Amino acid sequence: MAVTNMTKLTLGPIAYHWSADRRRDFYARIADEAPVDEVYLGEVICSKRAPFQEADLPTIIERLERAGKRVVLSSLAEVMLTRERKATADMAAMDSHEIEINNAAGLYARGKRPHRIGLFMNAYNEATIKWMADQGATHVVLPTELPAPAIAVATRVARDLGLDVEVQVFGRASLAVSARCYHARAHGRTKDNCQFVCEDDADGMPLTTSDDQPILRVNGIQTQSESYVDLLPEATRLVGDGVTHLRLMPQAVDMVAVAQVFRRTLDGDHELSEAEAELRRICGDTPFSNGFFYGEAGYRRIANVNRV
Repeated sequence: MAVTNMTKLTLGPIAYHWSADRRRDFYARIADEAPVDEVYLGEVICSKRAPFQEADLPTIIERLERAGKRVVLSSLAEVMLTRERKATADMAAMDSHEIEINNAAGLYARGKRPHRIGLFMNAYNEATIKWMADQGATHVVLPTELPAPAIAVATRVARDLGLDVEVQVFGRASLAVSARCYHARAHGRTKDNCQFVCEDDADGMPLTTSDDQPILRVNGIQTQSESYVDLLPEATRLVGDGVTHLRLMPQAVDMVAVAQVFRRTLDGDHELSEAEAELRRICGDTPFSNGFFYGEAGYRRIANVNRV
């Protein structure tokens, strides 16, 4: 299944409220052991969490860069408060690292200086991608919900405009963000007095149907899929269509092992069937999905034989 050594494997920003010790240990292992080319850092979900990681950020950046990883700083997905506007503007003013913008406020603050477009900006079509390129975008992460034909069209347009293109190939899909924090509400608390209850759910809080079937995960103001998106079998198609970066989203599993499975498979050093079995062992009972890629319900797991 070898594709191309030019394909970059990336690690998206941590969506969850992990403890400082867990976060430090996580990035130390990523720096030393994970075969990823680029790492996105920053709080993208809740501005209240940001102070818990800011003190460690310079050390984490230095360690990742010393290990040869490219660091990109990610902005908040939702900007509502004065402090959030200021944090977004401060990041937009930076020149020391590339930044990934996840909200229109960031686009406004950045102006036409170079930047990346993140997963939350909804680059669904050619006209939007062209407009983003005109505003200074150099790289775009396509929405997880796009089916394969739409990915191919968007990628072709983006590449013609000189943009790199990134697609999430592993981890829970982000389905929505809200002004309210359901995580706090589920525990009888308000958003302003949440007491950071989200830290208790390192892989999101399970949400079940009325007949107790798992359906979604809640992460602060974010709603996620219950399943992990797994597009390892579809990676050859993605790269063939021009996708330059494949994104792994951090989950509460051994992400070094996940990255190694993807990298060995992309390099042709791992048979796909063996790789998928290994990924299944790493992720335990969490279901895998790829329905969006095939234009079907996102939670479905569809064999890729004769489907692309």
